[in-house]
Amino acid sequence: MFKLSSPLLFIDSYKGDHLSQYPEGLSFLYSNLTPRKSRVAGMNKVVWFGAQAWIIDILLSDMQEFFFTLKKDKAIAPYRKRMESFYWKGLKAIDAVADLWDLGYNPLLIKTLPEGSLVNMGVPCMTVQSTHEDFAWLVNSWETCLSNMIWEPCTSATTSLMFKQILTKWADKTGANKGFIPLQGHDFGMRGMSGLFSACASDAGHLLSFSGTDTIGGLEWIDQYYDADSLNNFVGGSIPATEHSVMCFGGPAGEFATIKRLITEVYPKGPRAIVSDTFNLWRVITEYLPQLKDIILNTPPNEAGLPGKLVIRPDSGDPADILCGNPNAVPGSPEFKGVVELLWEIFPGPPTSTGHKSLDPHIGAIYGDSITTIVADNICRRLCEKGFTTDTVVFGIGSFSFRYTTRDTYGFAMKATAAEVKGIPTNLFKDPITDGGKALKKSAKGLLHVSFDPVTKDYSLQQEVSKEMERTGELIPVFKNDVLLRRYTFQECRTRLAMHL
Repeated sequence: MFKLSSPLLFIDSYKGDHLSQYPEGLSFLYSNLTPRKSRVAGMNKVVWFGAQAWIIDILLSDMQEFFFTLKKDKAIAPYRKRMESFYWKGLKAIDAVADLWDLGYNPLLIKTLPEGSLVNMGVPCMTVQSTHEDFAWLVNSWETCLSNMIWEPCTSATTSLMFKQILTKWADKTGANKGFIPLQGHDFGMRGMSGLFSACASDAGHLLSFSGTDTIGGLEWIDQYYDADSLNNFVGGSIPATEHSVMCFGGPAGEFATIKRLITEVYPKGPRAIVSDTFNLWRVITEYLPQLKDIILNTPPNEAGLPGKLVIRPDSGDPADILCGNPNAVPGSPEFKGVVELLWEIFPGPPTSTGHKSLDPHIGAIYGDSITTIVADNICRRLCEKGFTTDTVVFGIGSFSFRYTTRDTYGFAMKATAAEVKGIPTNLFKDPITDGGKALKKSAKGLLHVSFDPVTKDYSLQQEVSKEMERTGELIPVFKNDVLLRRYTFQECRTRLAMHL
């Protein structure tokens, strides 16, 4: 995977000369990372997750491998070469980086809220402060890299949490099996993400709320950074599934034979998914499935104990109309009824406690094209209105949800709020009059204290607190001078998020 020649180059170029711009005698700097404002309707909190991965990957791994453990000249050379190409020879920061190598560690204290927390807008999730008077400049030099690697797992975790809240709401209304919800949201996003790290970090955030995923790398990510041990403990997974290249081989005339071969010879046991719109979705459901009904209903569990189930996967058209029926189609036609009703006519299950119709557990549907929280909510609503339970459908959540976000979706920003210059403490803040009264750009001020109300489950911020008070509260020291003080497991993060709900 791509690596810069020096992790100290994970910066916006203007960071390179901020050392010269700070006042003479700067001996301490204190900054925070805060989600400032939600741009997502109905969501005023964000899931805090991913800081530990950044600390381990950058501060404890890359800084060691590509800087501190190298000989001095070799460690400094990439930084010197690149910064001189951006600025000029003799840049003050180059000498400062040489001094950092002499020091031999990252002189930083990092405090974070417990990972897996659901945090109110405007409340700092992380603080970074210097621990050596000569290296206060180092604090904000990490802003770019830190922000780049942390906003996405937080944002994807929040997106998947919204999906879980929607599915839980409709499960309550339709009597659906809540035990199925962890599998009802499935990560389909890897191919559409901006890079491999992005895909894996995003999937890790998704897996805080769900256990369905096709992104294998996400499991590797949480094993490496959050000690999930997913090889021995189930964290997430998927089932065998076809793609269009498989279904195309028999052509339209051979599609029935292809499906039969797949469910009787290739996968005669356990769950399997068949993409069903390669040619004619409605023919698959109304002609082929009735002929295969006995085979489907008598599919046994596989060797792993997973139940026998055939999952039908439409992959084109309007998701709500395909699953729930198109009200503008010819009454009584397959298009009018939709996938769920058609499956129910062949494979009816018992009514739920709320009187909603269910499918036999040997059959189900999944839709994974352009699924958003709005689309998922609409599908669930329409299924409920038709008298069906919502656990008849699994949602494939892809890049259409995970990539239509940015750092600004929840306004993540790192700002300095306290410093010492020549031994004199000073509070720092910004409050631009051009912000239009939105308070989006307004920063906190001074040293910070975060508290938690166990009744409301809200985090709140106090500003301009004493050094003694800053040392208390929910911001917990996790890193100091190249020592990891607190390491969260993935299960801890999952459990904490569930408690917030």
